[in-house]
Amino acid sequence: MSATSQNTELVDQLNRALGLEMRAEIMYAHYAAYVSGIYRLHLKPYFEAEASESFVHANTVRNAINQLGGEAVTVREELPIRHTTDYRIMLDEAMSTEKLAASTYRGILDLVTDNDELHDLIEQIYFAELRSVEELAQLM
Repeated sequence: MSATSQNTELVDQLNRALGLEMRAEIMYAHYAAYVSGIYRLHLKPYFEAEASESFVHANTVRNAINQLGGEAVTVREELPIRHTTDYRIMLDEAMSTEKLAASTYRGILDLVTDNDELHDLIEQIYFAELRSVEELAQLM
């Protein structure tokens, strides 16, 4: 694979991750607003923190795309965000989102072969996604 086609594939995958982060930010903000009952006390701040983390991850990925000479997407991933007031469904949706993000970042790590700084940034995000999966498993 040539350096140019490898760079194009990397930018494409980073754009996928960016779209997923934008979707996650919206989903978590939505769930923070709609979680109710006794679960609201714990889950509202959790969802808000996850929304903030997604915003930071999106900015990191967007900057990486720019540094690679690519053009960052400006729309979120098209996967629907399920509206619910049931905290169990919210947690299930969050788990699916985090697992998909972790898988996406794992794939990106395989593409970053000659840029240690970018590899480290993506690896940090990947580990954060894995931590989110572990946290959600404990909440479920």
